[in-house]
Amino acid sequence: MKELLNHHRTRWGLYKFKPKSNIMSNAVDAWLEKDSFSSNVTRGLISGVLGGLAGTLVKTAIEKVLPVRKPNTRSAQVKMVDDLSLKLTGERISESNHELAEQLVNIPFGASLGATYGYAQRDKPELNIVEGAIYGATTWVGTHETSLPLLGLKDKPKDIPMNIQANELIAHLAFGITTEVVRALISKKLRE
Repeated sequence: MKELLNHHRTRWGLYKFKPKSNIMSNAVDAWLEKDSFSSNVTRGLISGVLGGLAGTLVKTAIEKVLPVRKPNTRSAQVKMVDDLSLKLTGERISESNHELAEQLVNIPFGASLGATYGYAQRDKPELNIVEGAIYGATTWVGTHETSLPLLGLKDKPKDIPMNIQANELIAHLAFGITTEVVRALISKKLRE
């Protein structure tokens, strides 16, 4: 049908058929090729979100191997979703849904942290693992060492064994490094 329509349009001198997706793809490519503030921000946010998602995946995998909380302790993510569930439905989430609840918090949080990092790195397309590690450590300090205990979602750092804190720091370092590696790769690809 498209071919027949295209044939009649060109025969009558109207225009040649161009698929809309190709036009959109060319516009996006042209936008990302620019070296302007807005195109750098766009590249930074896209690469950062993807980096944050990859970092979250790696952090989650590490937490499956290294214990990051005392036995029989609910995570801060489960506590948040459980409180929300209790307010909305009057019931707590089931034990079988704890892992899902954690990811309902981890995935958007990791993506938003990645977007923040990507924005901050928008003018730095080159890979810098040290900056990724610093971002991961800063994320750990900003969440597990300060805000989560202050919100009552986690024990105070002095009440948590050093090996568990070290495991949590390792997972966050891996988050930051992975976020940086993926961010740099995607940023480079978007500039090509």
